[in-house]
Amino acid sequence: MVGTPAHPAMISHPCCSFGPRRDGARPDMVVIHYTAMHSAEAALERLCDPAVEVSAHYLIGPQGQVWQMVDEDMRAWHAGAGQWGAVSDVNSRSIGIELANLGDHPFAEPQMAALEALLAGIMARWAIPPERVIGHSDMAPERKIDPGPRFDWLRLARQGLSVWPQAAAPGDFWADAARFGYGLADEALVLNAFRMRFRPWAEGPVSEADRSLMADLAARFPVDRNGPTA
Repeated sequence: MVGTPAHPAMISHPCCSFGPRRDGARPDMVVIHYTAMHSAEAALERLCDPAVEVSAHYLIGPQGQVWQMVDEDMRAWHAGAGQWGAVSDVNSRSIGIELANLGDHPFAEPQMAALEALLAGIMARWAIPPERVIGHSDMAPERKIDPGPRFDWLRLARQGLSVWPQAAAPGDFWADAARFGYGLADEALVLNAFRMRFRPWAEGPVSEADRSLMADLAARFPVDRNGPTA
């Protein structure tokens, strides 16, 4: 089995909804989701139901249990339609992690600790930089809101497992959003996705604070610095 970390709570639970990564792609991204289901067990059953045709590489329960459903070198069906930078087949370029959470309450401490340990291993194995750890809502803002405003991105960033913006000279929010990786099909949805992740308390039209933080993300983490976009 390729890419299975040594984790004290790892549970092997193979599912059948996966395939090879297309065109020889390797994972260079991680996409974080929440399940929006009432229990980890219910989510596990759904993710492994061949009739549903969805899956993820990992599911993490609130007590820190980690189920591996798909080997890391294979293409799980977790991201769906969307885009990050020039990458439109996100499934072929990513590893998907589902967190058992309804989205209406904070993520449990054991769950976050398990995620941190899992992420650190994945990023080391595949040389994934922290700016390539994104939320489902980042790559599909027109369809998805997970992992939502209650997910602690700053906690991950402090450990080098994701990124967090600093104040910079404000720029063109939409141009900088594209440089960072967001698609621009609907500006209101991109603003909502950005705020859910970086300014979950913010409201109203694009502000100077939004433009300042997005300018920093675009300057430090432009999506085109991450190699091929096929």
